[in-house]
Amino acid sequence: MPDSYSTYEAKARFSEVLRKVREGRTVIVSYHGKPIAEIRPYQPEGEDLSTRLDRLAGEGVVMRAPEGAASLGLVRRKKGALKRFLSERDE
Repeated sequence: MPDSYSTYEAKARFSEVLRKVREGRTVIVSYHGKPIAEIRPYQPEGEDLSTRLDRLAGEGVVMRAPEGAASLGLVRRKKGALKRFLSERDE
C-alpha cells in the first residue's frame, strides 16, 4: 500500500517523500482527503522486466531466487482443505 501525505505534509517532509521514492515506494499526495498526485520511482522508457529486476537487485530492493530454487506452483482449492489443515495442525 502506498504511503499517503496531505499537500501540507508532503511539502513539510519533502526529503522524506523523496527518500521513500528512492527506495522504490510510491507516495500519494492528497488535498482535503482526496488523492491528487502519485509520486513514484522513475522508470526509464523501454526498460523490460528482466532489466528492471536486475537494476532493483543491484540496488538491494529485491533479491533474486538462488539457482535451482523451486518455482512457485499452482495452488488448488479442494473441498474441506481448511478442515484438513486445522485437524493436521491440532495433531
